[in-house]
Amino acid sequence: MLTLYGVYRSRASRPLWLLAECGAPFTHVPVIQTYRLADPQARETTLHTGSAAFLVVNPMGQIPALTDGDLLLTESLAITAHIARRFGGALGPQDEPEQALMEQWSLFAATGIETPALEILATLQSGATSLPESQAALAVAAEKLRRPLRRLEQHLAAKDWLVGDRFTVADINTAECLRYAQGHAPLMAEFPATNAWLQRCQARPAFQAMWAARLAEPE
Repeated sequence: MLTLYGVYRSRASRPLWLLAECGAPFTHVPVIQTYRLADPQARETTLHTGSAAFLVVNPMGQIPALTDGDLLLTESLAITAHIARRFGGALGPQDEPEQALMEQWSLFAATGIETPALEILATLQSGATSLPESQAALAVAAEKLRRPLRRLEQHLAAKDWLVGDRFTVADINTAECLRYAQGHAPLMAEFPATNAWLQRCQARPAFQAMWAARLAEPE
């Protein structure tokens, strides 16, 4: 039996979306990030990433984490890859070339997209986007993203999905990394095929279910 540790407002959204897609049975343990618990008393009563009980699972104190029998995985991309191979059916690789391509796109997203996308998200959430320094930070992060987004745009200009002409775990991982920059509307408008692909991903019922659960969690 799979056990997934982590809340929806974290990178656990990736495996939670995938699990909603494939319908694999699992136990969800909602471990929250310690930094989100300002009240010391809450840290005593809530399972969080600094809790002794969770540090037994992942000594790094990070979410998500997944156990599958004796197997322990503590990186979101490794978790989604494992779930897709074992339970995903068409969401996972059907042969070795597809596995390589799914790994490639997932790592491409993690190394080329996620960091500048998070910089955009942090700036947009700061509430001070009209300040010159915020505008400068957005411009720098957007420029970092243009090269990988051009790569995505070229690929998606003639395809609906990243691998195998179908929606797969590669789309989940890449879409979840790009989601952080989605609020930068002018940047997304520069890449219409990529933006349309992201909208297709997020229109899926499993994403909508995951997102509703995320919004239901306390911020």
